[in-house]
Amino acid sequence: MKSYIQSVIVDKNQTAYSLGSGSLDVFATPALVAFMENTAVKALDDLGEGMTTVGTVINVRHLKASKIGEKMTCTATLIHQEGRRYEFEITVTDSSGELTAIATHERAAVDVERFLRKLNAGKDE
Repeated sequence: MKSYIQSVIVDKNQTAYSLGSGSLDVFATPALVAFMENTAVKALDDLGEGMTTVGTVINVRHLKASKIGEKMTCTATLIHQEGRRYEFEITVTDSSGELTAIATHERAAVDVERFLRKLNAGKDE
């Protein structure tokens, strides 16, 4: 199965306090979700010119807090693909290998020009 793995070191800009999702200097759930989505996006880098994916569903369980300076590793594994829809299982572990988050995530392949044209239709009127 197709997978992509990447790591990040938690910094102050990714904390709940900095992002406004909480009052503590720990890895924020919104930053975690963005990290997970970005890993899935990179797993689909080979869709072809003019194509990209958009997130359609994410179901996350943030299991453990992580402090500034902690190395987080995310693995996104494609578990199902049907037509233009892709479904991933995603895990995030800390530097000790402990599971800190799990998710299922779905993305849809889109033609960039067509997507933007539909998005902007009628906005100039």
